[in-house]
Amino acid sequence: MFPIRDHNPSGRTAYVTWALIAANVVIFLAYWLPLSGDEQALGQFFLTWGLVPADLTQGGAVGGLVTSMFLHGGWMHLAGNMLFLWIFGDNLEDTLGHLGFALFYLVSGLGAAALQVAMDPGSPIPMVGASGAIAGVMGGYILLFPKARVDVLVIFLIFFRIFAIPAWIVLGLWFALQIGGGLATPTDAGGVAYWAHAGGFVTGLLLALRAWARRGGTGFWARTEGHPAHAPAQYRFDASRVPVVRRRR
Repeated sequence: MFPIRDHNPSGRTAYVTWALIAANVVIFLAYWLPLSGDEQALGQFFLTWGLVPADLTQGGAVGGLVTSMFLHGGWMHLAGNMLFLWIFGDNLEDTLGHLGFALFYLVSGLGAAALQVAMDPGSPIPMVGASGAIAGVMGGYILLFPKARVDVLVIFLIFFRIFAIPAWIVLGLWFALQIGGGLATPTDAGGVAYWAHAGGFVTGLLLALRAWARRGGTGFWARTEGHPAHAPAQYRFDASRVPVVRRRR
C-alpha cells in the first residue's frame, strides 16, 4: 500500500515543505554519489553525521540530532520519505504558517530521536532519515484532517488499484505498524527505527493540539465531520487505452 496524494488542497504555497524536500535531495546527492561505492566510507560518514545514541548519551554529541534528519540510507528511503512529506506537509504548513511549520518539523524530529534513544541509549548504530520528523507531520494531520481522503495505491501481485481512504485509517494503520514493528524488533537489530517513527508521530499529534483547539477542538470536528474545511480536490484518472472486446453469443 502506497499513499500517492490526498484530496486536501492547501491555500498557500508550501515554501518550507518544498525547501525541506529540496534540501534532503541535494544533501543526499552530495554524499551518496561520491560515497555509495565505498561501504566503509559511507558507514563512517553516517557515524559522523548521523545520530548515534551512545555518542549522545555517553559523550553529549548533540549535533547528530539535527544533521541526521537530512540523511538517507538509499534511493528508496529518500523517495518514500519525500513522498509522505509532499502529501501531508503542505496542509500542516497551511495551518501552522511557514515559521510555525518549520519549528513543528524540527521539534517532531527531536521527539522522534528522543524516543529512539530512550529505547536503546547505548546503541552504536547511527540513525539517519527524515522519517521521524515526517511522522510528526502525519500525527498532526490525523488530528486536524482525520477524514481527508487519501489516494492509496494497492498492489497485490499483478493486481493494482487506487482507493480513496480516510486519513485516520491510512495514518492510524501506519502508526499501529510502527508500534508493532518496534515491539517485535530488538532495539539493537538495526534496520527500521520504529520507535523514532512512533515518537515523531506522537510528538506531532501533541504539537498540533493547540491549532486543533484554536479551531474549536471537538466542535471543529463536529462542524466539518472530520473533513477539511474546504472542498476536496477532485482528480480524474486516465481511462484505460485497452479496447473493450465484447463477448459474442
